[in-house]
Formats: sequence, structure tokens, C-alpha cells
Amino acid sequence: MGIKESWKKIWKFLWHDDSLASWVVSLILAFIIVKFIFFPLLSLVFGTSLPLVIVESESMHHPGFLGNVIGTAGYFNQWWRDKGNWYEGEGINKTQVESWGLKNGLEMGDIIIAKRKGNLKIGDVIIFNADQTHPIIHRIINIKKKEDGIYYSTKGDNNSGQLNVEKEIHESQIIGKAIFRIPKLGWIKLGFVKLFQAF
Repeated sequence: MGIKESWKKIWKFLWHDDSLASWVVSLILAFIIVKFIFFPLLSLVFGTSLPLVIVESESMHHPGFLGNVIGTAGYFNQWWRDKGNWYEGEGINKTQVESWGLKNGLEMGDIIIAKRKGNLKIGDVIIFNADQTHPIIHRIINIKKKEDGIYYSTKGDNNSGQLNVEKEIHESQIIGKAIFRIPKLGWIKLGFVKLFQAF
């Protein structure tokens, strides 16, 4: 049997065969392609080891699902009424916050596209390691230069204050900067994770 005929048989088995074996092999093949080809290519393109991140908590939540998706001013104003005093206490006013990227926050299940950290500024949403189970996705609210490098301070938009682990984040802990969000698509993975955790 020639190579062409062999490929035809493999193709038929993967895409036209309705057997359990074909389904299992297709899943394994999809996993291998995503894990060892797709993600490494994305990492190369975006310059970070974690180019896609799923938001797993409500720490960056803003009120109103539709407001968060379409970014209406009313929902932003509601969030500012609830949380603005904290930011003003840190010397950050509403006009500054309105100019921030991803100013309407993030929702659990959103997929974040991240790139290399580059020149970070107050208001940027970053992904960083903090010796937790998963990296944290929060917003920069302060930057300090010290002898051993740059330190960042962050806060989750929905949190009442800062976590201890985010008050002094060394630049070496930063994985990337969030540049775009895909609303709710991450629930495909989160749903499976939560289902398995239930058992």
C-alpha cells in the first residue's frame, strides 16, 4: 500500500468513522496539536509563555453582564460609585481610569490574550506569578523603581483592597500584559474543570 492510500485511510478513520476508537484518537490528536503546536506558536508570536489565559475568579468583575460586554458608560459609572473612593485614596481619579484599557473589567470565563510585558504603566492589566495555584490577573495601580528592579502593585477591580501578594510584584514575576478579551468562551474549559471537581 502506498503513502497516498495510507493517508486516505487515516483521513477516513479520523473524519468519517463513527467508532469510539476514531473519536478517542481524534481527541488525542487535537490535544497534541493544541498543546505542542498551537500554543508554542502563539507564545512565539506574542512573546510570552502564557498567551491565552482564562479568568477563573470574579476579582476583576464590573456590574452588569451586557455592560461589561458592550462597555456602556452607565455600568462603568456604577462600578466607579462602588469602588472609586479606594482609587481616589491612591491618587487615581475617574478621568485617568476612563482612559485605561479593559476599563470595564473582566468576567469569569473570559479568555485573555496576552503579550510580552513591554513598557507597563498604571492601568494595564497584567498576568503574574505570586506563588498561587494559578497566575493572577489584576490591574497595575502603582509602579516603583528600586535598586534591584521595578516593582508593581496591583488590585482586582472588584476587590475591596489589595492582596498581600500583589503589593510588591517584581518585574521578573510578570508573565505578560492583557491586550484583548474574548467574552465567556473560557467557560468551555471551566465547565469541565468544575464538573470534575464536583466528583
